[in-house]
Amino acid sequence: MFYRENGQFKTSYAADVQLFPILQDRLFVIAMLLATFVLVPAWGSDYLLRALLIPFLILALAALGLNVLVGYCGQISLGTGAFMAVGAYAAYNLMARLPGMPLLLALLLAGLIAAAVGMLFGLPSLRIRGLYLAVATLAAQFLADWVFSHVAWLTKSSASGSVTAPRLDVFGLAIEGPVRKYLLCLTLLCIVALAVKNLVRARKGREWMATRDMDVAASVIGISPVRAKLSAFGVSSFIAGIAGALWAFVHLGSWEPAAFNIDMSFKLLFMIIIGGLGSVMGSFFGAAFIVLLPIALNRLPAMVGLQLSTSLVSHLELMVFGALIVFFLIVEPHGLARLWITAKNKLRVWPFPH
Repeated sequence: MFYRENGQFKTSYAADVQLFPILQDRLFVIAMLLATFVLVPAWGSDYLLRALLIPFLILALAALGLNVLVGYCGQISLGTGAFMAVGAYAAYNLMARLPGMPLLLALLLAGLIAAAVGMLFGLPSLRIRGLYLAVATLAAQFLADWVFSHVAWLTKSSASGSVTAPRLDVFGLAIEGPVRKYLLCLTLLCIVALAVKNLVRARKGREWMATRDMDVAASVIGISPVRAKLSAFGVSSFIAGIAGALWAFVHLGSWEPAAFNIDMSFKLLFMIIIGGLGSVMGSFFGAAFIVLLPIALNRLPAMVGLQLSTSLVSHLELMVFGALIVFFLIVEPHGLARLWITAKNKLRVWPFPH
């Protein structure tokens, strides 16, 4: 065993590599929780909460669900927007057709319905992989777009196909105003992120990663790729369904099927590629990047004295997204999360008191 009298290390190597975070990580997490739960609601403006933080939290939740499937289990999916739509319309119908349905229960049931649909479209993963699987999940996106646009029962026979979220309350407390909506999304994101973090460390997470790395070898050592893939589709779609319901109820208020079109699926895929595949923190980084980049691109030309049209700025945004994806795939395939881990590990060499 190796010992060190001062600095941050424990008395043995085994103690150093334990799964629990060391002191710097604990302090950072505590500081972040205090800032997000206390300081931001107290000092944040309505614009900051509505336009930036609430979309960021919901998109981070959806990206976290997609990262379970793509990053941890290695199954390509282009249908996350469809599973978000399933969650949104399921929660809407549950609350509209069952008076008195609690919001949290509706979110839970909507997630389970989305999980069932996700596992159904995950069945092709048992036979195909790679590009073929991506096309199969893309079929879910096109099918969802058609179903929610043409089946009038799902929208309660709305003439325009647009529906409005019902009144939101949790344990009798009305979820009105940006602060309460922000706290609801933040609480759910923290709970799901903690659950995913522990799940990927448990047996099921090791099965996902073994299947991702080499499913044939995983089956040889006793892991069932069938259960691993279907469970990954179920967990991913469950989280995406909850995120879709929050996106519709909390962020949009009123929506139509176009709110969950293929652009949403691609945007979520961009998030986990830029943020980092197989990383909970990467989902946060990717969502923050996708939310902040359009705002930065809209304001940057005016700051440097350029007058650009709105259409040009939108095309510029797409070009920047594409260039960044190519950049990260070549230079840093593990995304922003790897850069964060590298910087954090370098800081750990500094002496730090117990």
